[in-house]
Amino acid sequence: MTSLLLLIASLIVFAIAAYLFKIGNLLDTLSQKPTEGKDPKTNHQQAVLFLILTVVGFVLFFSYAYQAAEKYILPQAAVHLSSISSLFWITMTLILVVFVLTHVVLFFFAYKYRYRPGRKAYFHHDNHKLEILWTLVPAVVLSVLIFKGLSYWQEITAPAPENAEVVELSAYQFAWASRYPGKDGKLGRADFKLIDSENRTGVDFRRDENAQDDFMPRVMHLPKGKPVKIRIRALDVIHSFYAPHFGAQTYAIPGMPTVFWFTPSKTTNEMREELKDPDFNYEIACNKICGRGHFSMRYILVVDEPEEYEEWYTQQSPWIQKHPEYLSPKSREEPLSQKSNNL
Repeated sequence: MTSLLLLIASLIVFAIAAYLFKIGNLLDTLSQKPTEGKDPKTNHQQAVLFLILTVVGFVLFFSYAYQAAEKYILPQAAVHLSSISSLFWITMTLILVVFVLTHVVLFFFAYKYRYRPGRKAYFHHDNHKLEILWTLVPAVVLSVLIFKGLSYWQEITAPAPENAEVVELSAYQFAWASRYPGKDGKLGRADFKLIDSENRTGVDFRRDENAQDDFMPRVMHLPKGKPVKIRIRALDVIHSFYAPHFGAQTYAIPGMPTVFWFTPSKTTNEMREELKDPDFNYEIACNKICGRGHFSMRYILVVDEPEEYEEWYTQQSPWIQKHPEYLSPKSREEPLSQKSNNL
């Protein structure tokens, strides 16, 4: 018992001594005159290091940007991308100019106004002209960029031209299926109630004559220089239609068909020559994690010259020729819903 009391007393004495020592240090600090900034040599060294950091930092920044540009900037293959690209580079140029100027001024001021004996800092409370300037200028610049972007957005999302090629693209776990109208130029109706292992998109071949000449190729083909209207459907969960070389991305939502149109500007062969890659192919990917097989949703898209596209188009045979059983009344007894997917 006595040993325990002695231990507790020793700890209390030690704690009191520690606090007294800390209080003594604080009193010594308060009684001394401030000494920070009194070493001109150290301040000069730090200021010079700021200048070196500015130069080295910009050299590394611009060298990496130049070397990595090819990895992050895809070649353009759609007409509407030229306007988007111009607005993008205008925005990036403005950001770069502001970035360089602010950092140059920041580090130069750290060097110019470093501590030196005999100099005293001047406290300036505010400057209304400067505050108005750096508020109005960014506001005006951003407003111009935003309104310009809205005008481009309205052009891109406007209704497709009447002469546009129409292709239906259906997403399902975990693949894509494209469908083209036949000689009549009209896609047949589709209903989710008609989906099965063969008729993956639920097309009503028996009740809709427009569907009987529709064909479904394994590889999607598009003509160069002609508007193409993509009707996008999802048959199970939410997917995302993503064609990066054409600046196209939109959701594919079950029960809510979406539309995106664009005009291809480069054929597959032209892009292969530009990239010096004979194995290059345009691809449509699902940009929405839709399940375990999400990685496999890659669909080949070929852009042909108009003459080659017409030749390919005429060689396609209606899907129903290989599946005539879907014309039989017994294929589906249930009538087609009035709210079918007739885009």
